[in-house]
Parts: sequence; structure tokens; C-alpha cells
Amino acid sequence: QVQLRESGGGLVQPGASLRLTCTGSGRIFSTYAMAWFRQTPGKDRELVAAITWGSGTTHVADSVKGRFTVSVDNSRRNVYLQMYDLKPDDTAMYYCATKVRGGDWGAWGQGTQVTVSS
Repeated sequence: QVQLRESGGGLVQPGASLRLTCTGSGRIFSTYAMAWFRQTPGKDRELVAAITWGSGTTHVADSVKGRFTVSVDNSRRNVYLQMYDLKPDDTAMYYCATKVRGGDWGAWGQGTQVTVSS
């Protein structure tokens, strides 16, 4: 019902900023929330940030709090992850996902690679 596509990743130096975009198609308005995840080889997938539509509540992981923010446009077709002061530990494949109320995260995109290196 919903298809997602991530964009905006790239190779940047430590301390740089980057904005990732998750563009959705399909029945976006039927979803409950959207989120950004990241994953590196050999490590579990980590929830980075999320937005709940009705309340507008946002969540940001402790590991990126103060550096990353999440936002969405009124159409819910674009969810953004604004990243500041990027660090090598932020290097990962970043994915966006959505879910209905009480459901599991799904409709995963293909991901966009973020690499932070000197």
C-alpha cells in the first residue's frame, strides 16, 4: 500500500551536515507513524527518529539527540532527517519505514548510505 524511497546520503567529513529525505507513495494518510532507522554490518538495526502523525510527537534516539531532528511535510509524502555534526559512528545505511497504529514497522525503502570519514 505504501512505498518508500530514501535519498540524500553521501560521503561527508566529520562535523558536516546532511539532510536525508524519505519520499512516500500510495496510501500515506492511512499510516500512523514514520521513522528513520540505520544499520551497519554486524550490528542490529537502530531506531534513529520517529514521528507520530496525530499528536505530532517526535522521538530521537539518545545516540543522536541534539544533533539529529526529524520533520515531515503536510502531505506526509516527505519525511526529513536533518543531521548536524556528523561523526564516524553515524556511518550506516539509513532506512525509513512506516506503520499503522499497533502494528510493526514495514514498507521499508531501499536505504541511502551515509559515510562519515576524513
